[in-house]
Amino acid sequence: MIPLFTAQPSVKNMEDETSSNPQSLGFTDKLKSWLSWSWTYICAVWFAMVLTMIYVLRSPLKLQDTLTSASVFLNTLTPKFYVALTGTSSLISGLILIFEWWYFRKYGTSFIEQVSVSHLRPLLGGVESSSTTGLFSSVNGEAEPRPSVSECKVWRNPLNLFRGAEYSRYTWVTGKEPLTYYDMNLSAQDHQTFFTGDTQQIKAEDTVMQKAWRERNPQARIRAAYQAIEMNHECAAAYVLLAEEEATTITEAERLFKQALRSAGKDINLLVYIKRRLAMCARKLGRIKEAVKMMRDLMKEFPLLGMLNIHENLLEALLELQAYADVQAVLAKYDDISLPKSATICYTSALLKARAVSEKFSPEAASRRGLSTAEMNAVEAIHRAVEFNPHVPKYLLEMKSLILPPEHILKRGDSEAVAYAFFHLQHWKRAEGALNLLHCTWEGTFRIIPYPLEKGHLFYPYPGCTETADRELLPTFHEVSVYPKKELPFFILFTAGLCSFTAMLAMLTHQFPELMGVFVKASLPLVSVNNEAHGMPGSGGRGAGVFHCTFTPYTSTAALHQLVVHHS
Repeated sequence: MIPLFTAQPSVKNMEDETSSNPQSLGFTDKLKSWLSWSWTYICAVWFAMVLTMIYVLRSPLKLQDTLTSASVFLNTLTPKFYVALTGTSSLISGLILIFEWWYFRKYGTSFIEQVSVSHLRPLLGGVESSSTTGLFSSVNGEAEPRPSVSECKVWRNPLNLFRGAEYSRYTWVTGKEPLTYYDMNLSAQDHQTFFTGDTQQIKAEDTVMQKAWRERNPQARIRAAYQAIEMNHECAAAYVLLAEEEATTITEAERLFKQALRSAGKDINLLVYIKRRLAMCARKLGRIKEAVKMMRDLMKEFPLLGMLNIHENLLEALLELQAYADVQAVLAKYDDISLPKSATICYTSALLKARAVSEKFSPEAASRRGLSTAEMNAVEAIHRAVEFNPHVPKYLLEMKSLILPPEHILKRGDSEAVAYAFFHLQHWKRAEGALNLLHCTWEGTFRIIPYPLEKGHLFYPYPGCTETADRELLPTFHEVSVYPKKELPFFILFTAGLCSFTAMLAMLTHQFPELMGVFVKASLPLVSVNNEAHGMPGSGGRGAGVFHCTFTPYTSTAALHQLVVHHS
């Protein structure tokens, strides 16, 4: 087994933890559920009792006197107080808004909501349902166990470019680094593991090459490779490094790989890596049939190395030859339910089915007569592909700019979408009408497939960690595609509205103090007006030494009308 590429995560049969003591844990669960159920009703009863006590004790507590005193206090306040009040409220809500927005951009959630869920929900008896964790919904609606998988496994890009001949040329032209340090560090670890032989028989040049792969500076790696060649002219790993990083053209890289092949001996790891890169050189130099033959021979010679995904290189070369029957034969072998999927598998299958109907496909005609069987198969294949990786259509439809693909990809992530579209966009363009069918279907995908799509229908639920991993793999100048699109939390919208509203009140109060004063007094509780009509308890009726509010609705409207006329 080659240690560079890890196998697809295995399914773990988890035993039920409650099997050890089902009676005691069952009673505990019932008690918790009863407390959670009764908490809502206890709060409602408590709230009703408080209201009842306030109503019964309204006279001893002199609540009406308190309301009248508050009315007197509000009538004596100057406009400056309201300016200060609204200005301070606007400032505080603005600071909260800025913090909430920063926290959402950094962590993808609202700080207030997170604190509420983490600390307040347990106090209120709310418990997140975990009974459906790891469950499928089967056809008959029953729950089926779902395996727990490593959602954010990073894979080696099967079609990764050459650093010296391709990535470096991009840097020379644009001045931008297409690879992140995290991505290059993963490649260094891969090379160390892949090209290190038996540690018990390690040679001096192998020690130099181990150090070379760890070097961050490209020139230091190249110097170390030459040093290893001086120690041993048959050091294949050194020629591989020079072909990858020093060669500035594909032709020069091919020459160095051939030299490495002659020096590889019987090292299976080196043989597989070098032959694959030689096939990719032939593909890039236009010798596509030769590349296809080399890939087929490599797959026959090492049939157990399916995890290297050499079939994805073969699919791309066959599509370039427009050998669609051969492409279908490869898909029949690797597009199997028991094998791991990829964007290349899903979207190539969709391309073949779309190509069969796209030339004569018309959305208007299809809406009138309905979809034929072949068209329905093509639409379902596109739905399947979009569910597996929803980032790809934007690149195929050129709604989002492409960049050079990274050396490692995250399946179902934006990095995989970039890598797929970079090599396969031309094949979709070559099939007349295929992109049009993709566009028509993609717009309706989220209405036909059960919503929300990220919950999982044909595949596992869409992992929530792809954004973080893709930001590590893709360069900073690329805008990472995020799915599902995160909606602004309620508290950000609430604080934004509160900040805007209080800021507007502060500005209006500062500019029109008298007018805003009339508005404030007109909005006082009508209970003060009712106190004038009925008198306060124990006051001896109307006018017995009690302040009477003179702002009735009629007089407030009249005063407001006079003030507006005066200002105009």
